Formats: sequence, C-alpha cells, structure tokens
Amino acid sequence: MIEGCFTALITPFTAEGVDYDGLERLVEYQIENGISGVLAVGTTGESPTLNWEEHSRVVAQCAKSCGNRAMSIAGTGSNNTLEALSGTRHAVEAGVQAVLLVDPYYNGPSSPEIRKEYVAPIAAAFPGIQIIPYVIPGRTGTQLLPEDLALLARQFDNVRTVKEATGNLENMRRTRACCGADYAILSGDDGLTFDMMTDTGIRAGGVISVFSNLLPAAVSEMVRLLASGRTDEARKLNEILDPLFQLVSVKTRETTSFGEVTCKAKNPLGIKTLMTVLGMPAGPCRRPLGKLTRNGLEKILSAARQVHADAPELFRPLERFFGVDVAERLYTPMYWEGLCYEDY
Repeated sequence: MIEGCFTALITPFTAEGVDYDGLERLVEYQIENGISGVLAVGTTGESPTLNWEEHSRVVAQCAKSCGNRAMSIAGTGSNNTLEALSGTRHAVEAGVQAVLLVDPYYNGPSSPEIRKEYVAPIAAAFPGIQIIPYVIPGRTGTQLLPEDLALLARQFDNVRTVKEATGNLENMRRTRACCGADYAILSGDDGLTFDMMTDTGIRAGGVISVFSNLLPAAVSEMVRLLASGRTDEARKLNEILDPLFQLVSVKTRETTSFGEVTCKAKNPLGIKTLMTVLGMPAGPCRRPLGKLTRNGLEKILSAARQVHADAPELFRPLERFFGVDVAERLYTPMYWEGLCYEDY
C-alpha cells in the first residue's frame, strides 16, 4: 500500500516561466527532510495553467530528482480521458511510480462513468504503476463513490489507493468499509489528517500535503507519530501546525464601495505567498490566480507568526536549507512588498 507523507509540490514560476532550478531545490529540500514522496503537477502545482510541454518537463525533472530516494507521483488527470492517457504515458516513460487522477471536472460524469470510462481504461493501459483516484467534489462538481472505488480495486491490482478530499468523514468510513483493510486512504486535506488517521473507521495511511512544501520534516513527523500509535505526541504537533493547515483556502471579509463581500483565495495562493515571504523559490501564481488581499496577507503572516512563536524549531530546516532568518522575514515589511492587492 502507498502510505506516508507526500508533498503536493508547488510549481515555482519566474516572469519567464517555470523556474526549473527552483523546482530542483524544492525537491531536494523535501527529500532531505524525510518526505515519502513528491506529487508533481497536481492542483497545488497549478496544473490547470501549465501547458503540456511544461507539464511533461516538470514531471520528468521531479521523477529524475526523486530517483530511488522518494516516490515520484505525477498528476495526469483530466476531464478528457484521451488527454489523461497521453499524460500518463509520458509520466510512465519519465519513470514515475504512480499517477494521480482527479475526478473529471466541469463535464462531471457520474460515478460509474468515472469508473468505466476514465479510471479503468488508464489502469488497464498501465498495469505497472499505481493509479490513485483523487476525489475532491468541491473542486470538480462530481465524485467517484466508495462503491466504485471498491469495484475498481476488485478489478485492478494497481488501483488500491485513494486521495480523499471530500471533507466528509462518513464518506471515508464508507470507503474503508467497501474497500477493506488492505486499501490505502490518503488525506487530501492537511487539517483532517489527524482525524482521518486516528478514526478507527477510516484508518488513513498518510497525507498528500500542501503545507509540507513549507515544513516537510514537521508534517512527516506527525504522520510517523500517528502511524506508530504515538497519538498524544502527534496531537500536540497537529495543534501547533493547525493555524497553517487552515490556510489552504484564505477566507476574508472585504469592504467594497458596494458593501462587504467574502473573498476566498484558494490553494496554492496562500502557500506560495508564504513561501515567497520566507525566501523559498515559489514566485507568483499563474493567472487567473493573482494575489491575496491585504487582509489575506495579514492572515497568513499571523498564522505563520503563531506557529513560529510556539515552535521555532520547526522552521530550522527551512532556515538552514535556504539560508534565511524566518523571524526577520515574518516581521519585516520589505519581504512581503507587492504580494497583495492594495485595494479591492
């Protein structure tokens, strides 16, 4: 089974395009700090705005960098099965061990259609790698159901893992009941990893994490503690990290000339902004993602300051690897100039 802590790697950009040197440094940082594997070009890696040439090069570079040191996973999902087959073929040729298939978004096939017309053809075409369905109805508008996951697992030996991001613990318990004890459920939501791994009806085996981009050693340690049954120690670490885990979406109230509105800045905007503040290679998000509001920027800075105040040691691997002073960057405005909209 696929278990452990995996990083949903961001794709760093410069004004010219993908920052491939920065990408190499990020992968090395992950591996040096104990990550189980790296997922390239998932949603956190801004797959919707990468062209296929960029997509393929990022996958190939991450696979080469991981080698036999960490598991290499590629996001090859699409709302077009032929496109997903093509992307998976390239990823296999690049040497990945697994691919992640997000449920087909917007055109929204039913669960049996996702099983029969999407996951099954890819699993049959590439029996030598692991196929990981990624269930996230909040983004896709559709959902591969637990019953169909179980039918896929019965039919294909290489479909034995799911990335679960429904946010619905009952759905996860149903997945465990249908799929059995030897099936891997990975958290797709940092904030629910503790609950998913300690719930006896779910028994998740790890996480595909956003915030391990920032603190891979800390998130990996939490997963290891949970896997070894050291729940109290893991709970303390989870409580320390929770302010960051809540930033996958940065929700704020904003004032406009027409009244107040709710603004919800989605992943990866929050994590990339914080990584830039802290001197890591990240760069901007690619349009149509843009910047946080001023309130959003203050929210991520506040969360990072709280975690740093409670456990500064968690940031020391970052400081050593990238040669930065985290406290200085969190409290010095010059490091976050231009990272937010100045007006709504």
